[in-house]
Amino acid sequence: MRLDSQCILCLLKRHSETAAKYGDEGQVTAFTRDLMHMICAGPVEMSAPFYTPGITKLFTEHFGLSDDRFAEEKEVSNRYALERFDRLTQMVRNAADPLYAGRQGAILGNYIDFSALQGEVSFEKLDEMLEKASQMELDLEVYQQFCQELTNGKTLLYLTDNAGEICFDRIFAEEIARAYPHLEITFCVRGGPSQNDATRADAAAVGIEFPVIDSGCALAGTEISLLGQEARAAMLGADVILAKGQGNAETLLDCGYNIYYAFLVKCQRFVQRFGKPMLTPMFVKERT
Repeated sequence: MRLDSQCILCLLKRHSETAAKYGDEGQVTAFTRDLMHMICAGPVEMSAPFYTPGITKLFTEHFGLSDDRFAEEKEVSNRYALERFDRLTQMVRNAADPLYAGRQGAILGNYIDFSALQGEVSFEKLDEMLEKASQMELDLEVYQQFCQELTNGKTLLYLTDNAGEICFDRIFAEEIARAYPHLEITFCVRGGPSQNDATRADAAAVGIEFPVIDSGCALAGTEISLLGQEARAAMLGADVILAKGQGNAETLLDCGYNIYYAFLVKCQRFVQRFGKPMLTPMFVKERT
């Protein structure tokens, strides 16, 4: 989804408001001007997540922030998810369709997004959402296609999104492995600090036991042209790809790969594209 006027305005507003927490008006204006210049000078075919590394660099240059400025939020998110791991796993295992229930929980985990939601993440709200997860309705036809492809396929590439959320992905992936023991499942995380997205350290922190690779770049999405060699080979070789989160959807939608997208709607452009209100759970197939 290439950057449009709505995306540009969103990037400027969201990051300028964040910058205001760290500096005075002069500093914020200078930051915003540099951000505008970076966007204007960028390639027109790229989506919003492409600018993540550059935005991180601007926060470092203007305000002295670490390139891993969401480190504390990531640690808290992983701890939150691990504290609920046993209970949520049991809820999934006791469901009439554990795989469907695992998918519901994994999608709700996408709520843990301190960048898109401007730091307004409420774990109390997420607890309430998880308690009502069984009421979530998702596209049954797409789900049936997903299950059929897992039956016929040999490899699943699981593209992760946020820290904390990756623990919910663990529950879902473990349920997939139980249902399809022949399937080789590989997790792919970000190649470096990128907002509050999951890295190898976060995968280890929540106990991911599947093989873990990284994208080869610190970008809050999966831009195929920027992937490292290992991640690119995994994309090409996967029978099925599961892409979690809106950042992965922004960078991959319409790419033609056999991808299933699982995310919450978190911006007006997605509201318009899918005709759904904010925070609607989505499960979408690339080739539909």
